[in-house]
Amino acid sequence: METLQEKYKKEILPKLMREFGIVNPMAVPRLVKIVVNCGVGEAVADKKVVEKVSSQLAVICGQKPQITRAKRAISTFKLRAGDAVGLRVTIRGIRMWDFFVKLIMLALPRVRDFRGVPGKGFDQQGNYTLGIAEQTIFPELDYQLADKVRGFEITFVTNSKDPKIGRALLAHLGMPFEKDLPAQVG
Repeated sequence: METLQEKYKKEILPKLMREFGIVNPMAVPRLVKIVVNCGVGEAVADKKVVEKVSSQLAVICGQKPQITRAKRAISTFKLRAGDAVGLRVTIRGIRMWDFFVKLIMLALPRVRDFRGVPGKGFDQQGNYTLGIAEQTIFPELDYQLADKVRGFEITFVTNSKDPKIGRALLAHLGMPFEKDLPAQVG
């Protein structure tokens, strides 16, 4: 069975070269990294929340998350500068391809009433951000580990400079966008 990375090199890269008229194979857009970001605002009141969410993200992503801290103090939120406010995981290489396949093949089909991911999450550089409402869609996460339903966002960073090219890359890789799915007969 060939991996998604091998499929990209053999099939998707030539398709993108023909589709966009790119001559140099090194100029073809590719997936650079995947960033998983989770906010833990309730960590101000309970310091153990960071450890719980960190262990959940480590199971989902396959590597230990980095703690993001507040830059400034905000008194209305009882937040001090340096307090933990989120967690971030940057996935590259083989883990990135494995996570992408796991997200598309296993996690997204487990979302209730799934009709595809929205196509509106592209920025001007061709990067795509997808919001996940709950972490329990990932099969390797044990339900006993999840103390509370939390959402997070996943950003797919590409080296394309155009959102249209970035969308085409992700669509060829297998990202199920809303418009691409066939209409379901009810």
